[in-house]
Amino acid sequence: MTTGDATLTPPGSIMEVLKTLLFKMVDNPVRALMNANYIGILVWGVGLGVALRHASDETKKVVSDLSYGIAFIVRLVIRFAPVGIFGLVAATFSDPAAGFDAFGKYVHVLLVLLGCMLIVALVLNPLIVFVITKKNPYPLVLTCLRDSGIPAFFTRSSAANIPVNMALCKKLNLREETYSVSIPLGSTINMSGAAITITVLTLAAVQTLGIDVDIPTALLLSITASICACGASGVAGGSLLLIPVACSLFGIPNDVAMQVVAIGMIIGVLQDSAETALNSSTDVVFTAAVCRAEEQKSSSRQPMTVSEE
Repeated sequence: MTTGDATLTPPGSIMEVLKTLLFKMVDNPVRALMNANYIGILVWGVGLGVALRHASDETKKVVSDLSYGIAFIVRLVIRFAPVGIFGLVAATFSDPAAGFDAFGKYVHVLLVLLGCMLIVALVLNPLIVFVITKKNPYPLVLTCLRDSGIPAFFTRSSAANIPVNMALCKKLNLREETYSVSIPLGSTINMSGAAITITVLTLAAVQTLGIDVDIPTALLLSITASICACGASGVAGGSLLLIPVACSLFGIPNDVAMQVVAIGMIIGVLQDSAETALNSSTDVVFTAAVCRAEEQKSSSRQPMTVSEE
C-alpha cells in the first residue's frame, strides 16, 4: 500500500485520539460533508433520525424513499467495484518490483482476519455462553456453526439466512417470543465479523504507515468499530465502507483509507463469507444462551410442593 504525497500527523496518545474523536463528532454538518468527516456525518445522521421520530407520516415516507435510493446507489457502486479492483490488481501484478510477491501480503492479511474470526467463534463466544448458562458451550456453538454458519458462508447475507436461523431456533426448542425478535434484529446489528474486519484492516493500515498504537487506543478503535459495525450496510462488502471512519481516528487521509478498502475488496470473497458466517451463527448462539439461562432461572424459582399430612 502506498501513501502517495499524503502528509500524516499520527496521534501521540489516547487523549489526543479522544480529542480528535470529540471534535469530529461536533463538527459543522456542512463542513463534515465537504471534508468527508464520516464520524461527524454519522453523529448528525443519528441526531436527525431521533428528531424525525416526531415528524409527519409524509416526511417519514420521503426520508424512507431517500434511504432506499441511497442504498440502491451503494449496491450499484459495490457491483461495479470488482472492475476497479481488477485494475488495481492488474497494476500491482504488472509492477516488476512487486509482481506476484504482493499477493503474499494479501494472503497474510486474509489469514489474520480468518484467525481472529475463528478465535471469536471458538473461544470468545463459548466463553460468553459458559458465563451465561454455566454449562459446556461447545455442543451449542458447534451446532450453530454447522447449521447456520455454513449456509451463511455461501449466501454471504445475514438477511437471507434469517429463515435458516429461525428453523434452527425451532429445532433447539427455544422460545418463539424471543427468537422471533432477536434473529431479525441480530441480522442487522449483531455484526461481530464486521467489527473484526474494520479493526484488523485499520490496524494493518496504521502499522504500514508506521504509527504506534498503544493498548488503550486499540481498545478505543475496537469500541468504535463495534458501534460502526451495527450500522453496516446489509450488502456484500458493506463493512469495508466503514473503514475510513476508523482510519480517521489516526489522521489517515481518505485516499489512503480507500486503498485499504480496495485491499479488502481483493480478499472480500473469503473474508465476507467468513464474516457473514460468524455474524449469523452468533445470532443463534446468543439467543439460545439467553433462552436456556431463563429456563434455568424459571426452574429454580418453582415453589417446592409440600405433602399434605
